[in-house]
Amino acid sequence: MTDNDTDVEADGSGERVAVEAAEDDVDWLQAKLGRVREEVGKRIVGQREVVDQLLVCIVADGNALLESNPGLGKTTLVRTVADVTDLSFSRIQNTPDLMPSDITGTEIIQQADERREFVFEKGPIFANVVLADEINRATPKTQAAMLEAMQEKQVTAAGETYQLPRPFFVLATQNPIDQGGTYPLPEAQTDRFLLKILVDYPALDEERDIVRLYAEGREPEDVEGILSAEELRAVQSLAREVPIADDIRDKAIELARLTRADDRLEFGASPRASMALVLTGKARAFIQGRSHVSWEDIETMAAPVLRHRVVLDFRAEREGQSPDDVVADLVEEA
Repeated sequence: MTDNDTDVEADGSGERVAVEAAEDDVDWLQAKLGRVREEVGKRIVGQREVVDQLLVCIVADGNALLESNPGLGKTTLVRTVADVTDLSFSRIQNTPDLMPSDITGTEIIQQADERREFVFEKGPIFANVVLADEINRATPKTQAAMLEAMQEKQVTAAGETYQLPRPFFVLATQNPIDQGGTYPLPEAQTDRFLLKILVDYPALDEERDIVRLYAEGREPEDVEGILSAEELRAVQSLAREVPIADDIRDKAIELARLTRADDRLEFGASPRASMALVLTGKARAFIQGRSHVSWEDIETMAAPVLRHRVVLDFRAEREGQSPDDVVADLVEEA
């Protein structure tokens, strides 16, 4: 990154926004990202790796899918991230009877000057951070309603296109697909998620702290809004400028391509995975205050980038292997 770099990008309303950042601004923004992590830690006990991956996803301007058994704090985590980044927030509680218009919005009849007209009433998708809670409890038709928003950052209704606010993220939670009352996400939609983040059970000491914090009459600490929407967009622009060596980029691409030739996988990752590996590597390097992408960044992000983009062959499933096992082997091979 160079002094007085200027990057121009389109915001949600189609306007052109110039983001200027000098080198001292870069250090300042990186310090702010560190404070974001600290603020999140006031409410979220442990789960450091999960928080780091979610922060990488946001800096890389992507959507995240968080999977775990119920009760592990996924909703609290997403809400806290929205509070700390000072962004608008909405929550969509997915249920089997949820309709696509409940998400995107619908036209209503409004009285105006002794005449009636149709007016589009925006749905909960129109927020900076959209928590799609238990997304795999919604029917496939409703799940598909989010596809355009996730990929194009816009919603089309009644022949009109409405831009979503920027930055925009869908941070979805889901229970494991073998639990009752769930509908597997279609491959076209899972590929729109930059990362799939697994949330595991806390360690014993962490669980003790959680019980003390939430079950003994103490109110969780208030968190401060550290990063504004404008600052976050500047961070996203700067993160894309982090240099990556040609050989590391080629290895990242080769890693994605290896998934298409592995006998244990029925389906491999698309070129979107290659882009995701590079983008998340850049975001991780920026968050850690480094001026270039290392192979360690790609290795660290390989599992959350690839685990939902590959499908195991039935023989690998029968042998008890997981997508993470295959990805780990391929990282060694790349």
